Amino acid sequence: MGRSRETYNKKDVRKKKEKKRKDKLAKKMAKRDEDGNSGLDNMIAYVDEFGNITDKPKDPDEIEETNVEDIEVSIPKGSNVQASKERTGKIISFFDSKAYGFIRDDDTGDTVFVHVNNAHDDIGEGDKVSFETEKGEKGLAAVNVKVIK
Repeated sequence: MGRSRETYNKKDVRKKKEKKRKDKLAKKMAKRDEDGNSGLDNMIAYVDEFGNITDKPKDPDEIEETNVEDIEVSIPKGSNVQASKERTGKIISFFDSKAYGFIRDDDTGDTVFVHVNNAHDDIGEGDKVSFETEKGEKGLAAVNVKVIK
């Protein structure tokens, strides 16, 4: 009669794996029995008028009707376009070869793009200028740029 090819170590590993599998199955069954009311009702969440997530629905008598036209889904047109009043600033950088530069606004400190086509006078780096702004392709752009003496 031949000896078993399974060594003690292999038997031990197999027994441990089997015990681990049975323990896992027992835990799963115990959790299933413990959560008797698990299901869709436990997964539903409600949002109150302040945006807080709750597990209880709001009282139907307290719910206010919302007019669909009052809901804004996108940015209102013209909301970030600034008024086109005359401003003053200093040209902080200007590239003669590319014919554009940037003006630092004296009031707000914002940087505004300027192109030589929008300037009435010859402009260069360090010049004090007056200008108006309008919405360009990539943000605010200076127009009607004039050098202040």
